[in-house]
Amino acid sequence: MNTRLIARVAIAAFALSLAACAGMSARERNTASGAVIGGAAGAILTGGSAVGTVGGAAVGGVIGNTIDPKDKK
Repeated sequence: MNTRLIARVAIAAFALSLAACAGMSARERNTASGAVIGGAAGAILTGGSAVGTVGGAAVGGVIGNTIDPKDKK
């Protein structure tokens, strides 16, 4: 595929994902962020295994959900 096409599709997907988060609460954003980071970490650590990716996303989502931005100790 053309490299420029791939870059344009990636930029468009990134812009749409930012727009989708506009109405989310802080907890929902933390959950989504945790799931994305956990999924990426799971994929990297397991060499792209689907089970590792899904497991990482699940764990990351749970951790992101438990983080309360209002709870500053």
